[in-house]
Amino acid sequence: MRLYNSMTRTKEEFVPIEPGKVKMYSCGPTVYNYFHIGNARPFIMFDILRRYFEYRGYEVNFVQNFTDIDDKVINKANDEGVTYDVIADRYIKEYFVDAQGLGIHKATVHPRATETMDAIIDIVKKLVENGYAYESQGDVYFRTKKFKEYGKLSHQPLDELQAGARISVGELKEDPMDFAVWKAAKPGEPSWTSPWGEGRPGWHIECSAMANKYLGETIDIHSGGKDLIFPHHENEIAQSECANGCEFAHYWLHNGFLTIDNEKMSKSKGNFFMVRDAAKVYGYETIRMFMLSAHYRSPLNYSEDSLMMAKASLERLYTAAENLLFLLDHQSGDIMTAEEAAKMESFGKYRQKFIDAMDDDLNTADALAAIFELVREINTAVKDPNCTKAFVQAAYDEMMELCGVVGLVDHLEKKTIDSEVEELIAQRAAAKKAKNFAEADRIRDYLLNEKGIIIKDTRQGTQWSYKE
Repeated sequence: MRLYNSMTRTKEEFVPIEPGKVKMYSCGPTVYNYFHIGNARPFIMFDILRRYFEYRGYEVNFVQNFTDIDDKVINKANDEGVTYDVIADRYIKEYFVDAQGLGIHKATVHPRATETMDAIIDIVKKLVENGYAYESQGDVYFRTKKFKEYGKLSHQPLDELQAGARISVGELKEDPMDFAVWKAAKPGEPSWTSPWGEGRPGWHIECSAMANKYLGETIDIHSGGKDLIFPHHENEIAQSECANGCEFAHYWLHNGFLTIDNEKMSKSKGNFFMVRDAAKVYGYETIRMFMLSAHYRSPLNYSEDSLMMAKASLERLYTAAENLLFLLDHQSGDIMTAEEAAKMESFGKYRQKFIDAMDDDLNTADALAAIFELVREINTAVKDPNCTKAFVQAAYDEMMELCGVVGLVDHLEKKTIDSEVEELIAQRAAAKKAKNFAEADRIRDYLLNEKGIIIKDTRQGTQWSYKE
C-alpha cells in the first residue's frame, strides 16, 4: 500500500514499525458543540483507512482523542452556568450518536485530555528539564527556535513563520514563535496541580502525550484535516521529538478542505452545517457515500446536488442487495453450475480493482467505481431465472464484503410485512393469473397509496418494498 506522506510530499510504500500491526493516531473533536460537516470528513476517511488495514489483516491500534478542556469548552460552560465537564460529557455523548450514524467505528481508545493529565505533565517536565521549554509566571512555553527542524511538516521556512508570530497581551515569552505547553490558571477556571502551579495544558501538548501514552514514542500514522498541519501538527512534532529524542510519526496524512456550494464554510455566511442537521435531510449514510466520492486529499464541494447524487448511488446499492436477498428466498440449488463458478471467478477482477484503488493512497472514488462495476455484473447475471441459490449467495457475499470495507449498506435488513398485506399480495397474484387485470391494478394502487408498498413482478414472484 502506498500513502501520500505530507512530510515528504510523496507517495511512499507503507511499512509498519511492527509487521502486521498499525499504530495510528487521528485528531478528534473539541467537545463544546455537535461536530460539523467539515469535521465529518477526516472522521469518516480515516475510519475507512483503519477498516481497510483491518481488511488486509493488520491489527490496528487506533487512538482518537477528545479535547475536553479548552477555552471554547470553558466559555460554553460559563454561558450555560455549568461546569466544563457537563459540557464535555454532553458533547462526547452526542459525538457518538453522529459517529454511529455515519458508520464510524469507535477507536481502540478515546482518551480525554483531562484523563491524561499525568502524562501531559510528564512530557512538559521532560521539555523543561532538557531545555526545550521554560516557565514564565506559571505558564510554560516551548522554545521553538531551539528545535532546528521546526517547519519541516508545513514546509515553511522559520523566518516566514516568524513574520506572522505575535505575543498576546499577558504573555511573557522569550520569542514570539514560542507556544504554550502549560497555561497558568485564570480566576474561576478549572485547573490541575503541576510543578509550575495550578493550570491546564496547552492545546498541542495533549495529542503528544496521548499518542505517547497509548501508542509509544514513535507511531506509524498521524492523521487529521489539512487545517491542522500548522500550527497543531507542527507543534506536536516539535514537542514530541524534543521530549523523546526520536521521530514522532513515520507517515502524516491530511484530508483536503470541504467547501459549501464552492465557498468556505463560515457561520457569518450562513453556510455552516452540523452533521446532525444534514443527516435529518439526507441521512447519515448518504453523507458517508458523499465523502467517499472523491479522493480524501482532493477538495470536496458540499451541495444539494452532490448529496442527492450520493443518495441515488446509495439507493442503487441497497436495491441490488435487496434484490439478492429476495432471490435467496426464491431460488434453489445448493451447488453452483460450472458456468456460475466461472462467472464468480471473473468477479475477482473487481475485487482486485477495489484493492488496487485502496492501495493507491486510499483512492475511495476508484474503489467505489469498482463496487458499482461488480454490482452491474451481478445484476445482469441474476436475471437468469435458472441461477442457483448458491450463486446468488456467493454474489451477495462478494458485494457485501467490499461494501463493508468502506462502511456502506450497513443498515440492510430483511423487511417484513403484516399478514393483511401478505394476503393482498397473494390476492393480486391470483387476479393476475385469472387475467383480472383491473382487480390486480386496484390492489396494487391500494397497496401503494394506503400502505406505502411498491410491487414489482419478477420471474421468481412478486417482490415488494416500502415507498421512500
